[in-house]
Amino acid sequence: MDSLSLYTLSLITITIFCFIDLAFARGGVQTSLLPGRRLLDDDFSKSRNDVAKGYMSNADLENAIMAFGERCSNISRIYSIGRSVNGFPLWVIEISDKPGREEPEPAFKYIGNVHGDEPVGRELLIRLANWLCDNYVKDPLAKLIVKNVHLHILPSMNPDGFALRKRGNAKNIDLNRDFPDQFFAINDLEDVRQPETKAIMRWLRRIQFTASASLHGGALVANYPWDGTQDKRREYYASPDDETFQLLAGVYSHAHYNMSKSKEFPGGITNGAAWYPIYGGMQDWNYIHAGCFELTLEISDNKWPNASELSTIWEYNRMSMLNLVATTVKTGIHGRIFSSDTGRALPASIKIKELNQTVKAGRLFADYHRLLVPGVKYQVTASSPGYKSKSTTIYLEEEATTGDFILEPESNSVGGVVETGCPCSVNSKNRFEVVDILAHPQMEISLVIIVALAFLLLLYKRKLCFSLRKHRQLAVPKRPILV
Repeated sequence: MDSLSLYTLSLITITIFCFIDLAFARGGVQTSLLPGRRLLDDDFSKSRNDVAKGYMSNADLENAIMAFGERCSNISRIYSIGRSVNGFPLWVIEISDKPGREEPEPAFKYIGNVHGDEPVGRELLIRLANWLCDNYVKDPLAKLIVKNVHLHILPSMNPDGFALRKRGNAKNIDLNRDFPDQFFAINDLEDVRQPETKAIMRWLRRIQFTASASLHGGALVANYPWDGTQDKRREYYASPDDETFQLLAGVYSHAHYNMSKSKEFPGGITNGAAWYPIYGGMQDWNYIHAGCFELTLEISDNKWPNASELSTIWEYNRMSMLNLVATTVKTGIHGRIFSSDTGRALPASIKIKELNQTVKAGRLFADYHRLLVPGVKYQVTASSPGYKSKSTTIYLEEEATTGDFILEPESNSVGGVVETGCPCSVNSKNRFEVVDILAHPQMEISLVIIVALAFLLLLYKRKLCFSLRKHRQLAVPKRPILV
């Protein structure tokens, strides 16, 4: 073989190795030939027990969850969303000032240990729960989260994989490739999905999560949708809420000790498809099918760092984890949707015209929570079957905005959609004028009766507005809007 051939072969080999290194950080390829970041290597199989030394076993984790539930029963409840292949319960910790009770508040979830060989997340999530329990009385950020968010923590989605010290579950299936995909017909048959995957999907049918994040290892970056592309090419592929996802990823990265300083990922964030495409991933499914803004957080370069490093990794990630949860109430548009004739909450939805995305309101309180980038004007439309849709334009500033809608029954209204205006600007955040034009066909009614009815309606609306304000007393400033 001549020198030119040897040179060509060397270039090809280096190129292949570089691709393997990129893909394996998120688990694209099962191999031990890694020239750079050594996520799994030949020595790993020889030291499976040694590598987990100092980490909680599944039994230890279960005991820690139950101990937390007893110690912090006033702000938590423990429940299971299902079982793994080998029958281990998928335990969840809910943290709230009213755990187990539905409230007109956003819900956030953290999931750890999606991959069995990435255990740092499960350790950090137990620490997060205990930190909130210890500090929610004295720390303003902890108090904000406990009072205004329902936080659900699943420390381990893949306890079987952890016990086996391998990436996949007990059937050797990568759980982050087991969800239905938007581009390709994979995992469409529910019967063939793994029990851990089914548990997550059932969970999201029961609870309407506003945002979430899963904790992984093998890199240091906040990853956001889309994770794949239509033609499987590696390129930036933006979702409709790309700017909002960048905002959320930035919240995590910039609060982290050194994630935002990454030389590989500008700002410490990345679009998944731009890093490398995957299909059947959990974060894309969350966004498409449940309206949940999910990030994939790579929180440690080493998948199995020495247990002595866990305290440092926790401190590096603590503020990021807290700030990401708090963002669900600190930004965006939040509100409830009521009937004008009964004052009751309606089974309704909110649509943002600029994004062509619909968010369903909660079933019990008709509350909605829409994360959006501040500094932008949005047209928001509330709709409910049997009621006249109503739209308004909102200029979203840095703080969250409360926008409650009162919808008129179709029989009492004229036309299709009532348009409302917002002559507001950055300098008029406490002024939001909404004009509704209502038709009154019964012109023959006497002026006295009209005045009397108007007076009664005014009293009713003032009582309703007072009731709305009582429901929306969050610990962060919000501009009230009544549409």
